[in-house]
Amino acid sequence: MDLSQAIEQANAFVFPGFLTDDDSLTQERSKNEEAIKVLTDAWKAAPLGREPFSFDLVRGLADRNRDICDRYGIERLRNTNGLNLARRLSDADLIHGVATLQHRTDEEVARVSGPTAADLGIAYIDAPVWGAVVGIDLETSDREPDRGYVINVGLEFMNLTPTAKPTNPYSAYCGMPEMYAEKGVPLSEIHHITWKDLEGVPPLRQNPKMQKAILAALTAFPYMAHNAAFEDSWFMLNVDGYAEARKAGKIVPIDTRDICRRVDPEVRLLPRETHPATLENWARRRGTLSKNEKERHLGLEDVDLMLATVQAEFSERKMFPGQREED
Repeated sequence: MDLSQAIEQANAFVFPGFLTDDDSLTQERSKNEEAIKVLTDAWKAAPLGREPFSFDLVRGLADRNRDICDRYGIERLRNTNGLNLARRLSDADLIHGVATLQHRTDEEVARVSGPTAADLGIAYIDAPVWGAVVGIDLETSDREPDRGYVINVGLEFMNLTPTAKPTNPYSAYCGMPEMYAEKGVPLSEIHHITWKDLEGVPPLRQNPKMQKAILAALTAFPYMAHNAAFEDSWFMLNVDGYAEARKAGKIVPIDTRDICRRVDPEVRLLPRETHPATLENWARRRGTLSKNEKERHLGLEDVDLMLATVQAEFSERKMFPGQREED
């Protein structure tokens, strides 16, 4: 699919209620998701302020695709990978994240890490990290941001010091279409969120006040998330203004999973199949989660755990200002 075809697909007048058989629903979903990918790539690649279309076009197509997936049966797509969930942040994003935490330029960090971030672990400990961040975590009804719904948001703020405590915690549920009252909330075996939690709550896409609040938090400070590419992908297609602010450099995602992989030396010594960089396993090694506890997989609780674990890791590696001078 080329760009003109993708724009045509996004502008097509399709009424999902007219698509009743599996073949037509599957074909429409496939075309939608390919178009979202093509449009997103083209929009990102265009010079700032000279994009060939508004990103509202992409978000609108994602909204339409969720309706298609609901009608088809999202549970039938559980093992079908989509096109619009990024698996990792780009090397440039990772370098910029370190530079932001260290209040240095990207060029200074890249001189240490290399342009492909091969030595980013060295760059992390090359200068102190300091300043305020917002930690955030999403619980969703699907892995793919153009198929499912954000159903829980947790965030709080923290200064990067050895003894700081998070402040201004915020937690909220977001709803889903009424059909899930009977079908049940997808992935509830992971996040344990049920229809009772969501009943009567508007979906995030229909809650502009919540979208504005999230956007305000993410533009105020760099945000940390464990596997930040996940949150980044979901915000792109679910929060009005996020894509635009991200492209303009007003939003800086920082991936704490990448921090774990780069900074914690134990990761390289543990078998890959033990998943040493998951938040739960990392937290157990840093003592922020006991051996008998498990990660909650609920927004605010996971943010608490993530920030405490980052703080413990940074303290152990003496990454805060003044720690090395004290030796």
